[in-house]
Amino acid sequence: MTTYTLCKKVIENKTYGTEEEMQIKLDVFMLNNRITQDQYNELVGMFPAQ
Repeated sequence: MTTYTLCKKVIENKTYGTEEEMQIKLDVFMLNNRITQDQYNELVGMFPAQ
């Protein structure tokens, strides 16, 4: 599985600690080219609206 696929499953299942913690992980993944900007935007958009 790719990093993107795993992150998507975690967000869909809401099995992350806090949104802030998951956001930091996504930031690191994007900075290290593990996910693309488009994938990052999609994953961030999956968080419930505040």
